[in-house]
Formats: sequence, structure tokens, C-alpha cells
Amino acid sequence: MQSTQSQTSLRLDRTTAIIMIIGGALGLLAAVELTIEKIRVLSDSTYVPTCDINPVLSCGSVIITPQAAAFGFPNPILGIIGFSVVITLAVTLITGAILPRWIWLGLNTGALLGFAFVQWLVWQSLYSIGALCPWCMVVWTVTAPIAIWVTAANLASGRIPSPESWQENLEAIAGLRVFVLAAWYITVLGLIFVRWQDFWTSSM
Repeated sequence: MQSTQSQTSLRLDRTTAIIMIIGGALGLLAAVELTIEKIRVLSDSTYVPTCDINPVLSCGSVIITPQAAAFGFPNPILGIIGFSVVITLAVTLITGAILPRWIWLGLNTGALLGFAFVQWLVWQSLYSIGALCPWCMVVWTVTAPIAIWVTAANLASGRIPSPESWQENLEAIAGLRVFVLAAWYITVLGLIFVRWQDFWTSSM
């Protein structure tokens, strides 16, 4: 039984690493693009970002707001740092290395904090700023599976400290990761549709 659990955990770790590489690469690309657009906007007040598609999908409307620098510096800087770490750890896992528990837990903490920050950014975009930044949405899209899969991997492997009697239940929770991600995507898409329902329907 323990051997089966161990093999299952190792497979999940590898799947998680693949998700981290793909998600990290897309997130890093988005963060770099946002940083470039921010620099161009700051250096030229007449510059129109390439990701300004329409009144709703508009990077320019978002990157000039206070929310785009929530900690006193551009949010994409956090993305560049965070996604670089994610990619580095993922490549390490793919090569067959076994990461210490503290690294997994540190990664989990960072991923969950990033995911929580995304919730705040989604809310701000929908109900305060009133616009969606396409590159920001790429970051939202990849942060969710990274956070959910890393958490699931830690739950399934027993790396998160908990009573041994809980392990079976924690593995069951980890098995719900696809449903959790799907529910989050559907919820966010639903909120976006409702928020700009008139715009979407009039554009069809």
C-alpha cells in the first residue's frame, strides 16, 4: 500500500512539475510583456499598449492604476521573480531530483499567496478598475493550476504536517484538483460575462 501511494505521489509530483514549467513559462512571458508595456507607457504618454483590444480588454486602462503597483512597484516584477523560481524548481524536479519538504512547503506558501493576490486583482479589475488586462489574465490563468497542483502534490505526499489518520482524506481532497480548477475558471468567466454582459452581447 505504501509503495502504491509513493508511486502515485511521485507521478503527481512529475505532473505538477510539468504544469509548473508550462504555467511558469506563460506567466513569465506575460510578466515581461507587462513590464515592457508599463515602461513604454511611462516614457510616452501617447503610447497605446499593444494589448489594448477594446474598451473592456485594455491593458492601458489597468497598468496605470494604483492596483497595478499594489506594493509600491509594478506587480509584474513579482511575476518575473515568482515564475522564474517556479520554472527553476520544476526543471529540477523533471531531472529527477527530490526536493526537501521545506522547499515544497515554501513553494506552496508562495503559490497560495500568489493565488490569493490573483483573487484580489480579479475583484479590482471587475468592480473597481472596470477593465481587463489580457496579459494579466494570462497570469491569472496559470497561477491557479500551479497553486492547486502544488497543494495537491503536498497533500497526497504527506509533506503538509498532519495526523496520519487524516492522510486518506487529504489524498481524496488532492484528487479533486481538476474539479477545483474547473470550478474556479467557470466562476471567474461567469463573473466576467455578467459584469460586461451588455458589451459581450452587443459585440456578437
